[in-house]
Amino acid sequence: MMNNTMTDNKSLGRSPTGETNIERIVMQRVHLIRALRFAVSSSALSMLVTVAALWGIGREVWVDRVLQNAPANLLNLPQFYFSAFMNTHLIVQVLVVLTIGALIYVAREISRALAFISAAKGV
Repeated sequence: MMNNTMTDNKSLGRSPTGETNIERIVMQRVHLIRALRFAVSSSALSMLVTVAALWGIGREVWVDRVLQNAPANLLNLPQFYFSAFMNTHLIVQVLVVLTIGALIYVAREISRALAFISAAKGV
């Protein structure tokens, strides 16, 4: 009896769990679309905020001069950038914090989407 069931499943293109290949493929696509929808909407907005904030920083700060004035010693870089951050206008400080926050949010959303996709593949 068991041998006939396995033969029937193979002839119908079913896995040992009884799921057909079409069902498996459709469910993988549903999981992928759900993960992308979840990640794209908020991530797209966050990337737009990042680009706008970087554009604002570029308009307010002469970035080339800041990079030219950076010390060659890597140990002095954190102190230099902290000092440069503290001695800028408030709008630049807000834009820098906004950029960092938006990039962290995008990284979080990407990692959540990847975790969701890998969990869906494991099912």
